Amino acid sequence: MKEFNVIEDFFKAKSIQRKDVIIGIGDDGAVTHIPQGQALVTTTDTLISGVHFLPDTPAHAIAQKAMAVNLSDLAAMGAEPAWISLSLSMPEVDETWLEAFSNGLQQHSKYYSVQLIGGDTVKGPLAITITAQGFVPFDQALTRSKAKPGDSLYVTGTLGDAGLGLHIAQKKCVVSNPLNQAFLLNRLNYPTPRLLVGNSLRRIASACIDISDGLIADIKHILNASQCGATIHVDKLPLSPALKESVTYSQAISYALSAGDDYELLFTVSEEQKGHLETTLANANVHATYIGQLNGSAGKLQLRQADKPYEYSAKGYEHF
Repeated sequence: MKEFNVIEDFFKAKSIQRKDVIIGIGDDGAVTHIPQGQALVTTTDTLISGVHFLPDTPAHAIAQKAMAVNLSDLAAMGAEPAWISLSLSMPEVDETWLEAFSNGLQQHSKYYSVQLIGGDTVKGPLAITITAQGFVPFDQALTRSKAKPGDSLYVTGTLGDAGLGLHIAQKKCVVSNPLNQAFLLNRLNYPTPRLLVGNSLRRIASACIDISDGLIADIKHILNASQCGATIHVDKLPLSPALKESVTYSQAISYALSAGDDYELLFTVSEEQKGHLETTLANANVHATYIGQLNGSAGKLQLRQADKPYEYSAKGYEHF
């Protein structure tokens, strides 16, 4: 089966149609329209078999995670998603796998109103690259660089679940409760991009990032970009019941600090904006937890527990 046939047979017919796409799949390039008053936000992520997902991960889950991690980047910028392009490398054409993968992509595309506007396939090791594009009003994009000393630090959802889910999938640990195991694996394979929260935070958050490499690794991007320091209170970290019931407390904290793959939003809010935060989160139907404070010690991160220094050496996921 040729590249054109793969795109035509498995992806084109399943793609939703948006009014801002003038020319989609079928030509040498897509032609799109950016609404007046909006800026275009573009992000790209690659998932490689054996690095970002296990070889036996269901194709449906791979598709949804590949899309979700890109949409999570858009959420961290306060953007509303619009279009994606797909580059797919696979050893051989496996029609059963492609059917499941394209169905997973189609489900997420429909749910988030995102149109697939381009595709490319090549023979090689299994890898998926998605470029996602979305809109944000001019001058309202969230960044990592505008946090200030005194700002409060918040995180959505719970942390560490996907990290333990990965260890379960790798058979590095056993979780006896089947409901907890299912929850943790679901958090690994089917992350939820916090798009509504990101959109709602545009005028409230001073800085924002999604947690992909672990809390410790990702907060340092904000600290370096904003030239601030931070104190995180580890006893305030949001932990799910499934995580707390499956490992010791110290292990749960370790997962929450550095495991990665959570795709929650980590953001800062000034004292002046804190009054608007509760209403914003309620409207987005998402809970966020206060976990610490920024200070003027540029680039320095301190962990504390019960007002005492908390020693911890892990750094989070490193790409190279």
